[in-house]
Amino acid sequence: MIWKKKLREYKGTNYYYSLRNKLKRDNKIDDHFEMLLNRLTMEELIGLKLELASSHLNNRLYGFPILSAMRSICEEACIRYAASACKTTVEAALFLGIDRARYLNKIKKFNIRKDLIDEQPPNYDKENSNVLGNN
Repeated sequence: MIWKKKLREYKGTNYYYSLRNKLKRDNKIDDHFEMLLNRLTMEELIGLKLELASSHLNNRLYGFPILSAMRSICEEACIRYAASACKTTVEAALFLGIDRARYLNKIKKFNIRKDLIDEQPPNYDKENSNVLGNN
């Protein structure tokens, strides 16, 4: 039965990471914004973001390959969500339906590792962290 206690005590690499908390701490969102955002569909949110981004360019994004860039943008969003929703790298990879090595490559590609380490509590050993390690 001691193994059950150990399992309950184990906190994986992603345990403390929360994109929502990070954005709140950076004063980019608040509770009211979350409530308004929750009413939008994903399609409306993406369309609105594109419209806002192009508003400073007279509503023209010529030369920007939106459709080809969208895959990478959505992929990064899914990786960040998986890191936030799952305790470990293995769990996040399984959640996304990819193997652990591919998940870790995506973490490195999108520079998410820094965010995962920054979210650890002060007594966390950053030198020996297993963000890209054994879990």
